Amino acid sequence: MKYFIFTALIFCFISCSEVASKDSKLIETFKSTNTELPQVSVHRGGKNIQHYPENCLETLQYVNDSIFAIYEIDVAQTKDGKLVLMHDNAIDRTSTGTGLVKNLTYNELTAFNLVDDYGNETAFKIPLFKDVLKWAKTNNVILTIDIKRSVSQKVVIDAIREVNAEDISVIITYDVEQATTAYELAPDLLLSVSARNEEEYNRLLEAKIPTKNMLAFTGTRLSNASLFEKLHAENIVCMLGTLGNLDQQAATKGEKSYVTWKALGVDIFATDRPFAVYNALK
Repeated sequence: MKYFIFTALIFCFISCSEVASKDSKLIETFKSTNTELPQVSVHRGGKNIQHYPENCLETLQYVNDSIFAIYEIDVAQTKDGKLVLMHDNAIDRTSTGTGLVKNLTYNELTAFNLVDDYGNETAFKIPLFKDVLKWAKTNNVILTIDIKRSVSQKVVIDAIREVNAEDISVIITYDVEQATTAYELAPDLLLSVSARNEEEYNRLLEAKIPTKNMLAFTGTRLSNASLFEKLHAENIVCMLGTLGNLDQQAATKGEKSYVTWKALGVDIFATDRPFAVYNALK
C-alpha cells in the first residue's frame, strides 16, 4: 500500500511539473526560421486611424479584419484595481474624460468615450484588459503587452493566466532587470527584450534568460546587420521599431524602405503605419 501511495505521489509530482513548465505556443513558434510569422506589430493597437482610437478593442478588431499582424497594447490599473488599456498616465488625451487612471475607478471610466488621434469622439469605451485577452484568445491574435510603471508584472501575468491566454501573450520588458523578473514570474511566456546592440544582448545572456524566451526588440534605429545575424544564429526573432522617424522616412522616400530593412534582417516591424507596411511586404 505504501509503495502504491509513493508511486502515485511521484507520478503526480512529475505530471504537475510538466504542466507547470509547459512552454507557451509562442515559444515554440516564434523562431526566425519560421517564415509564417506576422511581419507587422501594430503600435498601441492602431494609431492615426480616423474614428478608431488607440488601445481600443474595436480598433483591434477593425485592423485585424484587414491584415495579418500582432498588436502592442498598453496596460494600466484603475483606483479599484481593474486592468484597462491606456498608454498615458492620464485619460485626457485619448478620451472625453480627465484625470489620472490610478485615481479613477473603472465605473468612473465607463462614463467617458475614447477619442481618435484626430480629436474625433467615438462611441467606444476604455476596454478591460481581460476582455481584450478573451477576444485575442478566441481569434488567435497575438498581443505584446506593455505594462505601465504603475502596474506590477505579477498582476498582469496573473490576469493572463486567469483566462488561459498564455499562448497569445508576449510580455514587453525594457531592460535586463525587467526581463529577469518577468522570466522568474513566467518562464513559460515569450518575452520582448531590449537587444539594441550586442552589449544589451550579452547582458541578457549573462542573466541566464534562455534565448527561446526572447523576442528581440532592436530599437527604433537601424542596427548593424551583424546584430541581426547574431540573433538569428540563435533563432531569435528580431523586431525593429519603425514608429516615429523610420515610418516618416518611409512615408517620404517610399514604402520600399521596409523591404530594404527586411533584407537587413528585420523579421517584424513595430509601426504606426500597419497597412502601409503590410502592403509593402506582402
